[in-house]
Amino acid sequence: MAQIKITQVRSAIRRPAKQKATLEALGLRRLNQTVVHEETPQLRGMLDKVHHLVRVETAE
Repeated sequence: MAQIKITQVRSAIRRPAKQKATLEALGLRRLNQTVVHEETPQLRGMLDKVHHLVRVETAE
């Protein structure tokens, strides 16, 4: 599977608890933090829920 790089670009302040929990599950705890994950259908579903808070790129 391909790897993707996820960067939090917007704050989780004043967001619903489910969106905050999704960011935490992705491993994102602060702005401009980047994590790398394997691309899976489950991960894509999580990203769909917080797409307005993160930037997604393919990892080299």
